[in-house]
Amino acid sequence: MSYAIVGFGKIGQALAHAFARKNIDVTVASRRPPEALAPQARAIGPTVVAKSLRDAVEADTIILATPFWEHREVAKALPNWEGKTIIDATNAFPVPEELHGLPSSAFVAKAFTGAKLVKGFNHLIAATLATDPIVEGGHRVVFLSSDDEDAIAPVAALAKQLGFAPVKLGKLNEGGALVHARGRTWGQLIFQDLFKKEQ
Repeated sequence: MSYAIVGFGKIGQALAHAFARKNIDVTVASRRPPEALAPQARAIGPTVVAKSLRDAVEADTIILATPFWEHREVAKALPNWEGKTIIDATNAFPVPEELHGLPSSAFVAKAFTGAKLVKGFNHLIAATLATDPIVEGGHRVVFLSSDDEDAIAPVAALAKQLGFAPVKLGKLNEGGALVHARGRTWGQLIFQDLFKKEQ
């Protein structure tokens, strides 16, 4: 399984740190050329490699860590996203009218034709996401939701590999609504830093 993070701002870098801690190879890309990202990527760790967007989208699993509306530009990188999983770590707030009542991730999913989409890693601020998720025997919780049941299992496995405790919330418009912004309010689980103890 190959991984890429598209978007190399605070959230993208926080996620890159999570991969580096576990020595898992990950490609990072953004609108900037790879050589502009390379020094920061190298500083995070040897398993973090800056590449072009075109190369990054070759990965099996792509974490979207761009500002919300930039997902449309990323989606243009491939005509079809069949066989790929997109982990949507973006947040749209306040919710734009263009979403027409859809959860923001359902809106994002429409742009990535053929992909499986999982909402995840979006409810923590970057500074928290960047720290070691294992604290005093507990694992920091990440919430996952998707309209594709099969898509959640591999993303949950990745979250565990990174040291997090995945908690499945079901479909995007059901439990997933707890981590989406609605109108001018955040979902109730946004910014909650929760831990799960080992059983």
